[in-house]
Amino acid sequence: MTKHESQPPSTRERSSGHQSLRVLVVDDEEHLQELLRTELSDRGHDVTVCASGRAALKVLETSTFDAAILDLKMPGMSGIELLQHIKHAQPDVEAVIQTGFATQETAIEALRLGAFDYITKPCKMAEIEAILGRIAEKRELTNKTLALQSRVEAAEGHAVLVGRSPAMQAVHRLIATVAPTDSAVLILGETGTGKELVARTIFEQSHRAGTTFVPVNCGALSENLVESELFGHRKHSFTGAERDHKGLFEVANGGTLFLDELGELKPNIQVKLLRFLESGEIRRVGDNEPIHTDVRVLCATNRDLWAAVQRDEFREDLYYRVNTFEIRLPPLRERRSDIAELALNLLARAARRPVENVQTLFGRGVAEALCNYDWPGNVRELANAMEYAWIVSGGQALLPEHLPVHIRNGRAPAILSFPGRIAAQAAQPPAPVEAQPAATASGGSLAEMEMSHIFRILEKHKGHKQSAAQELGISLKTLYNKLNKYEEEHRAAG
Repeated sequence: MTKHESQPPSTRERSSGHQSLRVLVVDDEEHLQELLRTELSDRGHDVTVCASGRAALKVLETSTFDAAILDLKMPGMSGIELLQHIKHAQPDVEAVIQTGFATQETAIEALRLGAFDYITKPCKMAEIEAILGRIAEKRELTNKTLALQSRVEAAEGHAVLVGRSPAMQAVHRLIATVAPTDSAVLILGETGTGKELVARTIFEQSHRAGTTFVPVNCGALSENLVESELFGHRKHSFTGAERDHKGLFEVANGGTLFLDELGELKPNIQVKLLRFLESGEIRRVGDNEPIHTDVRVLCATNRDLWAAVQRDEFREDLYYRVNTFEIRLPPLRERRSDIAELALNLLARAARRPVENVQTLFGRGVAEALCNYDWPGNVRELANAMEYAWIVSGGQALLPEHLPVHIRNGRAPAILSFPGRIAAQAAQPPAPVEAQPAATASGGSLAEMEMSHIFRILEKHKGHKQSAAQELGISLKTLYNKLNKYEEEHRAAG
């Protein structure tokens, strides 16, 4: 093993670009103990050194670690035996086996028992530093995922696929059939019908449940960076690529990747997706070597993909690959018997209460009003309506007057219909001030300009009112009140 070239410890720590780790080093050679203690500490890591497996077990009783560097050949207890004890005591510790007696068999055995990596002596500090960097990156991604899941569940509760109508019973049967397999699934349905929830349900009923579920909105990915986001890139492969980047296919390794709005992928990305589905291999941008990943791919779209194939906008061979198994999700208007139960569940999420605690909050006439509306925005629109009603009711029992006006009237207003009508409204900017007559400086025109701006922000956030309200700097209740007032004035005017 060789020392890092001479440079100040603070510089080395900054150049690594990774978080500090708690590292356990177990090696019976004193000079390697001291070298690893000094070099890893200089790089900002918290290092504990043990001279034997028995000593390490004592330390593990009172201390926790992020990573462990284990010598394979030690008196009393081998590195493989110690690895097994560590994985039993602290399963999240990422272990690295090092030895001067490298064989393919020992490498395979170490990896089978859960080792993160395997290196041979003599090794350079740069090798160990690179491995610890990958461990830090993995832990950071894991922590972010867990934090996000916690925030979502705290805010919304655990979402479940609700519906007892014949149409939804058919969907449940299809999910139960395909979930235990590793087949690609294409989920079809209008905007807001709950396609991601179907994908999550497939994941949760599969043998991959408990691993990683990575949802990706293909339509929201930057056109210039979509390849890097999905497949990763090597350092310096393009301007701004300051370090290696792991793509979402690698992040989802061992788990499930959900590609929503699949029809938005450009032809060059379609080719790379097809290659993965055929071979299980991806290539990072700037890398000639393929990387094998074990990922199940679920896809969804609200577009007619076959029509896109006919227009040469979507590859026919990819269409057949992603469409191994197809699930069509019915719009809400075709399963009206599910609306009341679904609304109750969505109200519970808005109120952050268990479903059983909100069952008495539906006043007379509410369920009937909900069932008489066609829900062009499907479940997403119903969720917004329940959140609106909960805010307006002040947390009390819901009455029909707490529902948005257009739902009480049983027909969607032109400006609020989904999908696309907000887009049409927002796409028309207000006339330039200099082109307007002087009279347009009235309060009425200011209100129109305000609403035009609101519609543009709503379109930017694809109708998600909470996000739009945050960008506008107003409360969600204020946004709903403005939309409701505009709607009532619009009806009164015409």
